[in-house]
Amino acid sequence: MLSEFINEVVILSQINHRNVVQIMGCCLETEVPLLVYEFIPNGTLSQYIQEQIEEFPLTWDIRLQIAIEIVGALSYLHSASSFPIYHRDIKSANTLLDEKYRAKIADFGTSRSISIDQTHLTTCVHGTFGYLDPEYFQSSQFTEKSDVYSFGVVLVELLTGQKPISAVTGSSEEERRSLFTYFITAMQEDRLLNIVDARVLEEASETEIQVVANLARRCLNLNGRNRPTMREVTSELEAVQMSRKPSISAQQNSDGVDFVEDDSVGNWDVESLSEVSTSY
Repeated sequence: MLSEFINEVVILSQINHRNVVQIMGCCLETEVPLLVYEFIPNGTLSQYIQEQIEEFPLTWDIRLQIAIEIVGALSYLHSASSFPIYHRDIKSANTLLDEKYRAKIADFGTSRSISIDQTHLTTCVHGTFGYLDPEYFQSSQFTEKSDVYSFGVVLVELLTGQKPISAVTGSSEEERRSLFTYFITAMQEDRLLNIVDARVLEEASETEIQVVANLARRCLNLNGRNRPTMREVTSELEAVQMSRKPSISAQQNSDGVDFVEDDSVGNWDVESLSEVSTSY
């Protein structure tokens, strides 16, 4: 759509961040206007999570680093750019990986910049099934905490290796399971380690998994006001990463190589939320 093309040019022209894809120019001489971006060679994060690309396995340390890079870019968009920018479609498929496998957020066609004194943006509902903030779905009011919710889904993807929406094993094709429902139910039933990706389970400590899972659950709180800010998410993920450095350094030396829990989800039960999500 022409409106999304124009919007993306306007938004990206305001952004200068190492973890946001850079726009190089545009072409208006074709029937369909074209945007020219920097070349990002290594596909999307979703391809690696789902193991569609196997030559670069996602270790636990790389998953943490990518999560920190995504949330760092979102923190910049929300609070450090000239005008706060809400992405409105955060997902692993919109996270590209460059030649050094650093995260680059892309696809700003539905993004919006707002005046500093605004707290929300009222629009027709846009977003991707499985990542869409239920509060935004109900109210049509998009806030920075709506991006936090979508990032929470990405964080659960990194933990579990699961798709945001998947078919239920042994059921008809029409039955779908949201990753939110799957994750929150496992947390409530104390089955978190049963759903964590095998590589994460092997490489991360149980404490690290619990800390990141609790952070994801807070991001997915059904009440947006109870979700953390992107700055808070950044601090907590960086703390996990820093706690790993002594053990990583020790392993490197031995190999001779240089190189707060919150139980609340909200007032809606998981089943009713699933019904709301599948109606979009």
